[in-house]
Amino acid sequence: MANKIKVGVLGATGMVGQRYIKLLEDHPWFEVTYVAASPRSAGKLYKDAVSSRWLIGADIPAAVANLTVEDANDEKKALGKCQFVFSALEMGKDEIKALEAAYAAEGIPVVSNASANRWTEDVPMLVPEINYAHLDVIADQKKHHGWDKGFIAVKPNCSLQTYMMPLHALIMAGYPVKRMIVTTLQATSGAGYPGVPSFDMIDNIVPFIGGEEEKTEKECLKILGKVSDGKIVNSEYPKVSSTCTRVPVIDGHTACVSLEFDLPEDKKPSMEEIKKVWAAYKSVPQELDLPSAPAKPIVYREEENRPQPRRDRETEKGMACVIGRLRPCNVFDVKFVALSHNTKRGAALGGILNAELLKAKGFFDNL
Repeated sequence: MANKIKVGVLGATGMVGQRYIKLLEDHPWFEVTYVAASPRSAGKLYKDAVSSRWLIGADIPAAVANLTVEDANDEKKALGKCQFVFSALEMGKDEIKALEAAYAAEGIPVVSNASANRWTEDVPMLVPEINYAHLDVIADQKKHHGWDKGFIAVKPNCSLQTYMMPLHALIMAGYPVKRMIVTTLQATSGAGYPGVPSFDMIDNIVPFIGGEEEKTEKECLKILGKVSDGKIVNSEYPKVSSTCTRVPVIDGHTACVSLEFDLPEDKKPSMEEIKKVWAAYKSVPQELDLPSAPAKPIVYREEENRPQPRRDRETEKGMACVIGRLRPCNVFDVKFVALSHNTKRGAALGGILNAELLKAKGFFDNL
């Protein structure tokens, strides 16, 4: 692409913001031209604002290093400097919600990693392979607010990426799921920086992550829902029971999942049929050949001791759901272990894939 779309990053000095900066360094469609953060970073060159806390393990991209950090609270600063923004804001939910709306009101679309608007009825919460049709609600969102060019789209909680695609693949193949039990083993990077104190994580597992179980049990219902009368109506099924834990792993969320199908016994899929469904699974991001889309969204490992975070989180450049240990369940029908990269598919690279889908569907054409 000769003329790349100019993008901004809100919360650019934080952990997720830094990941956006690095992942966008050589992006074929997007170019970072604007960075914004808290008032204490405003006015500094980006390289100086993050000099003592650059966490990505590679050099700061040269094209961004000398950009001046602006105050993210002043949405008008972005006018004329970028065409849309990625939001990696780290503030209170009410503050984020108001600020993202302020950018949209100025005609600047917001592709958000934050949780503040996930439950807003006219805001799509996207996993591009699953609920790409939810983009239809953006026209209603703009009408509701009187926005011309601006809008808001968000991504779900990082742990959902671990099992939503295999769940969706089965539903789309005609195997609806009635109930599901999920136990997540979530990496420390999911807590941000500096995250969980080392004294709590070394030689330990923390069996509670605030708010995660509610997100795990409810966000999937919005993702599987339908657009109706200008809002997204949640699906009724599956009913989900979750336990969310923090484990001493840096990157890569794991989930142990048990499923009960909403089918008569003679209509339920065999283990081999399930594997075939997962192997064949592709969707709109693959059809459109989006730059960040994995060629194989679901990868099944036959080894009895896989997936493992250190060995499997980078599969398909960190964008695949890696599954293993599919077997019968004595309580429900089947159970398996799934893994996804929480700071790539579950965070910044997932947000970039959302933006690629929006671009491919024409939502940035008139910016």
